[in-house]
Amino acid sequence: MGGQKFEYDESGATYFYFVLSFLALILVPATFYYWPRKRKEDPAKQAELCQCPSCKQKQIIIEQSQPYKNVKNFFIMLAIISGWVLFAFLAIKVSQFDYEMSNFDPYEILGLPPGATQAEIKKSYRKQSLILHPDKETGDEKAFMKLTKAYQALTDDEARRNWEKYGNPDGPGAMSFGIALPSWIVEKENSVWVLGLYALVFMVALPTAVGTWWYRSIRFSGEQVLLDTTQMYFYFCHKTPSMPLKRALMILAASCEFDRRHNSEIIERITDNEEVPMLLRELPNLGEKNKEQPLCRPYSIKARALLHAHLLRMRLPQDTLEVDRRYIVSRCPDLIVEMVNCVNQLIALAYARRIPRLPTIGTIENCMKLSPMIVQGLWDKKSPLLQLPYITDDHLKYFVNRKKPIKSLLQLAQLSGEERRQVLRFLNDKQFEDVMKVLGNMPYIHFQVNTEVIDDENSTVVTAGAIVTVTVFLRRTNMKELFGDTSIKEKDTMKDDEEGGGENGEKGENDKNDKKDAQKRPVWMKQKKHAPAKKSKKPATKQQAKPAPAPAPAPAPTPAPAQAATATEHKSKEKEPKKKDEEGQGEESDEGSSDESGSSSEGSGDKSSPDAEDDDQWDKFQKRLQKRERLEGRSKSSHPVHCPYFPAEKQEYWWCYICDRKSNTLLTAPAHVTALVSAHELQLRFTAPRWPGLYTFVCCLRSDSYIKMEQEQDMKLDVKGAAAVPAEHPQWDLSDSDSENNDEGGNESEFTTDDEVEEE
Repeated sequence: MGGQKFEYDESGATYFYFVLSFLALILVPATFYYWPRKRKEDPAKQAELCQCPSCKQKQIIIEQSQPYKNVKNFFIMLAIISGWVLFAFLAIKVSQFDYEMSNFDPYEILGLPPGATQAEIKKSYRKQSLILHPDKETGDEKAFMKLTKAYQALTDDEARRNWEKYGNPDGPGAMSFGIALPSWIVEKENSVWVLGLYALVFMVALPTAVGTWWYRSIRFSGEQVLLDTTQMYFYFCHKTPSMPLKRALMILAASCEFDRRHNSEIIERITDNEEVPMLLRELPNLGEKNKEQPLCRPYSIKARALLHAHLLRMRLPQDTLEVDRRYIVSRCPDLIVEMVNCVNQLIALAYARRIPRLPTIGTIENCMKLSPMIVQGLWDKKSPLLQLPYITDDHLKYFVNRKKPIKSLLQLAQLSGEERRQVLRFLNDKQFEDVMKVLGNMPYIHFQVNTEVIDDENSTVVTAGAIVTVTVFLRRTNMKELFGDTSIKEKDTMKDDEEGGGENGEKGENDKNDKKDAQKRPVWMKQKKHAPAKKSKKPATKQQAKPAPAPAPAPAPTPAPAQAATATEHKSKEKEPKKKDEEGQGEESDEGSSDESGSSSEGSGDKSSPDAEDDDQWDKFQKRLQKRERLEGRSKSSHPVHCPYFPAEKQEYWWCYICDRKSNTLLTAPAHVTALVSAHELQLRFTAPRWPGLYTFVCCLRSDSYIKMEQEQDMKLDVKGAAAVPAEHPQWDLSDSDSENNDEGGNESEFTTDDEVEEE
């Protein structure tokens, strides 16, 4: 294109602008994210921490595990400070650049006010030219050229017109495009070096870095577990559908993360040849004679022995086996999460009939039990009171030799202050204070379950084959709120295995109130009424005696009791909306949610109340928040766990799932709750049984950090028959062949009803 000019940066002005901008883009986020900061511990929170010798020793171990932390922080600070010094130098250099024609003002150059006469212009020009002329001692060629152009712009007519039109006495110049690179880059003598540097960066360094990252990333799963380990978990979990606890621990110890060939962080010492056999002789029932691969390999036997020693809280050589124990134990929580995921995927494959054998619910629960065992350094059969500091097996007699034996942490928290001090009389005041700190900070979960069928005409009625949505409300409080509160009964799901269910079924009124508080809404919102499920059945029972029109034909033949139940249900559905219209209790959100009383939005007619609109807005707002949380990623910050035998900081997480104890099957995938700070809500979905009947499922909540902190809540599901197909829709009719196939292949359900259990 004519009149255009491409040139490299000869003076270095644009190049420095480019470098200045590039440095700013790097330094600002680097300073914000990487500048070392010393965390200021809150004195109140620091005072609540346990000061037992084990916890102090753990803090020392954590500090020693990062020996180069101060050196690393020093170099990070040095690099950031050097970058800012360079940024300031370039900014000063750029500010001193002189641009001749960037803001050309002839009056300012001549030192005259605007509107000066020709005589004043000539006088000022002569006066300054005598000083700035290059032939003079004080001359300045550059300044003299500017002075001459300013004089011409005010005296010469053509130069004046160019200045007024283009801002330049010389007229319009050629359009130039500057490249923010120094000119030496394109000089002929430097071309070889520039080309070599280009090839080194883009053809060697960059492909090497990308290839190394790719090779390392494809070896790991989403939980940063080796894929070889995941494949081993799949193999053994499929091979052993009913896996006992010690078998799961044996498979965990065989993880490839503990093998030197797969993990360079593993240290193999000559002293292992003497210390490991000595340790094996001290551990009974280790199963070291197992001939399965890789369970019989030396690294697997060593890791298994160290895990058994950890669960027995044995002392190991500090510089050798103790170091290995800390590393192996610190890697176990992530490996256990991967193992649970593998068992869950196998169960899903078994439901899809892709594998013949279905892993039992006991297998996945035994895998979950490993996590609190590893974190607390205790076997599952041990007393949960041993999770408190200073308490050993010798002290358990003080808890048992009472009129009401104490076998759980919740029972200890419910004692009055005097009774608790009497039980812990073997501790001095400082030790007792530490025990109370740890016990008071332990979690107490308020657990509530709400069942509904979303996107159905009546969300409280569960029909055969419907998608059931279970909303679980979790609210966490500390156990110190229960100190001395004997009115709260221990839940049957938080019992010890040794108690034999002595406290099953005892739930106080305060526990029910706590569950209701779990889903409290703001004061300005209308609270929904939650009526018991039994009340919703009364209108249907009364209407059974009334005459009703003949029921529509069912889509498929069913047994006689099921037909009667389906017909009764169909009759009650026809008359139930009329009664709701009279009572004015129809209230349902646009999202398809409803309360347990079975209220529907049809009862309010076409008129929508402000309260219903507020409910809709609130539900939509909550869904947007949940969607944003899913997009931002799963948080992994909740509450610190008191675990002096675990060599790293641990946050308390939970597993929540639904299962059928009678058929020993898992209904939903275990949801890993990692952000239960104060309250959390999650939804679990499963398909209702194919045949009508009364089913009892169990919603389970299990901790991955504390032993015997699991909770269970029964869910009674009254599954009704499928709704009758209206006669005016012939396209919905099922063929005779389909109905025959349903009769021949679906007479048995994978679930067990309560009636069948009673008959047995």
